[in-house]
Amino acid sequence: MLTPALLLAAALAAPVHHAPTPAELARWQQHAQAATITRDDWGIAHVHGRTDADAVFGMEYAQAEDDFARIELNYLRALGRRAEADGDTAVFEDLRQRLFVDPVALRTQYETSPAWLQQLMRAFADGLNYYLHQHPEVHPRVIHHFEPWMALSFTEGSIGGDVERVSVPELAAFYGDSTIQRPVRRSGDGEDPLAEPSGSNGIAIAPGFTRSGHAILWINPHTSFYFRSELQMSSDEGLNAYGAVTWGQFFIYQGFNERAGWMHTSSGVDNIDEFLETVETVEAVTTSRTGWQYRHGGVTKPLRTRSVVIRSRATAGMKSRTFTVYATPHGPIVRRLGDKWVSVCLMVKPVDALIQSYSRTKVRDLAEFTRIMERHANSSNNTLFADASGNVAYLHSNYIPRRDTSFDWLQPVDGSDPRTDYRGLHAFTESPNVVNPASGYVYNCNNWPWTTAGAGSMNQDAFPRYMDTGIEESPRGQHALRVLGGRDWTTERVIGAAFDSWLPSFDRLLPPLFAAYDRASAGDSLRTLLAEPIAALRGWDRRWSAGSVPTTLAIHWGEAMTRRVAPLALAQKTTAQAYIAELAEPAELLGGLAAAVDTLTDLYGTWRTPWGEVNRFQRLDGSIESRFDDAQPSLPVPFASGIWGSLASFGARAYPNTRKRYGSSGNSFLAAVEFGDTLRAVAVTAGGGSGHPDSPHFADQIQRYIDGHLREVYFYPRQLAGHTERAYHPGR
Repeated sequence: MLTPALLLAAALAAPVHHAPTPAELARWQQHAQAATITRDDWGIAHVHGRTDADAVFGMEYAQAEDDFARIELNYLRALGRRAEADGDTAVFEDLRQRLFVDPVALRTQYETSPAWLQQLMRAFADGLNYYLHQHPEVHPRVIHHFEPWMALSFTEGSIGGDVERVSVPELAAFYGDSTIQRPVRRSGDGEDPLAEPSGSNGIAIAPGFTRSGHAILWINPHTSFYFRSELQMSSDEGLNAYGAVTWGQFFIYQGFNERAGWMHTSSGVDNIDEFLETVETVEAVTTSRTGWQYRHGGVTKPLRTRSVVIRSRATAGMKSRTFTVYATPHGPIVRRLGDKWVSVCLMVKPVDALIQSYSRTKVRDLAEFTRIMERHANSSNNTLFADASGNVAYLHSNYIPRRDTSFDWLQPVDGSDPRTDYRGLHAFTESPNVVNPASGYVYNCNNWPWTTAGAGSMNQDAFPRYMDTGIEESPRGQHALRVLGGRDWTTERVIGAAFDSWLPSFDRLLPPLFAAYDRASAGDSLRTLLAEPIAALRGWDRRWSAGSVPTTLAIHWGEAMTRRVAPLALAQKTTAQAYIAELAEPAELLGGLAAAVDTLTDLYGTWRTPWGEVNRFQRLDGSIESRFDDAQPSLPVPFASGIWGSLASFGARAYPNTRKRYGSSGNSFLAAVEFGDTLRAVAVTAGGGSGHPDSPHFADQIQRYIDGHLREVYFYPRQLAGHTERAYHPGR
């Protein structure tokens, strides 16, 4: 006999599908009749609608067919509702999100947004709801009915939004739970120095430097695998865009139309600031005001407060927890530092951000693109741009507050001092943008902007420090500078440059190791032990390949050294690689190589292990957190981590149950686009377009991905002739 608690749990687990009203069902069916999904022979959806809204409806339906679970997860995170699926472990992650994303405010902003945008948001929700209506066998974890305003919670498309800069453990400690452990952070925070570098590769080549006389754009986002889908959306209202779409969004995030293309890279701009707030209770002030107060200048004012209710799944059903959260005009309070409360200020402009993200998919040239950027609602990204008019451009981060440069904005500043107040935003023309440089190219690979066009780049000294926070040129930046330049570029040559196998970090790191070995005394046991490994590294051309033993050895040595020196490098305010090359002691360098030899011998029986035996691609199931197994089939991948300067990036690591390393991030969607009288594009997606293991398109692009063998993009209807698997209306 089931207890009441078990009955409740069973009820929560049962599907709770939304029953549409007659008006909703009629609207869904009208959209469905006006939208056509054509699946090509790679399973990629080409969605056409009579109107833009019809196309949005169809593309959401198509995305849900491919991987509804990823769509729902993205909105659970964006709405601050993940705890409803995963329980208490996600409560403070949800609270962090809800400090900036208030459903009540989003509903109001939806109602006051432009009518055309409301139509698209309704179509977004309708497409997902119609999919759930047509597929009762699909059981959402939490969201059984999507509402149009939800689109405003997830507007930019980047992986890892600005809000993730806020520490969950510190937030939890402030709002009532100090037991949450601090997670391992990225290397920029001084932790996990071997985390795969965030960011992406983008290159644009001007027509005067290409063989065809047409601009060429390279699109190569580096994200976790399967973070975006590849599709085309078009309409009779002038929409026709192709590229990578973050699951659940209704715009092409990185891609192109017939006349223009855009590629986003992560920016090193400092546009998220912390303020030290001086707070006191009413008892400490001689006024009749109640509650907490904060100081600004010579005035004391009440903190803003509101209640946030976070629901979380428990064994016996849902439970809820109510938080009183605080904010000043700078932003919400997120942690405590000594006797100060810390507020954080970041961009919160959901309507403008969604307008900008969608509108740029329909631009026809650089002038239109820059006009859209005047909304200043693209906070975390740089953009590489090319168009059929012959323009190429690097456009720096689109949201940069103007600040008093006498303060160190990389540290929390005094929020009570009016001099730290923002002074508006920098105009688009005040950023280190580069348009049509004499070098003939622009690029960015998540590095600083001061080398983006070679000799035609902007001068760092002409801009405030907060425009970019890079310490030095990155290894990938060094690599790009070496392979770019010159003339006679073709699409194939651009792809070749993007897969150039040089690992520039080791040009810098290995000479000190060799010098340390040469200086070791004849009686040093390491001279004998390391003689063959040193010889292998001396003979290496510093290029990756699947058959390369020195690649394996160098990377394991570089990792061992990085782990050893990372705290020392942080103390010196330099990078780990700079410390290894310039400050590491000979004994440290040789000890790191000995450790690498031991590690490889323990794992594989010999340090003479080819890189392809270590570095593997495997896709076993459609779970969001990938599972890996040495006993199951996998394929060798020749390229390496961006840490060492590989432009073709493959972020791989071993897991508790594996010896081999398996990739989960890096190159994800790749495309080369040539803008001429007609557009020509080639592309490849990591793994395949479907999230379903029983689909022929679950893993059909793996070998092309590994080989850098991009397939033709069927952009025009005539190209789909002979390459169509199925054409249908949503729901048919």
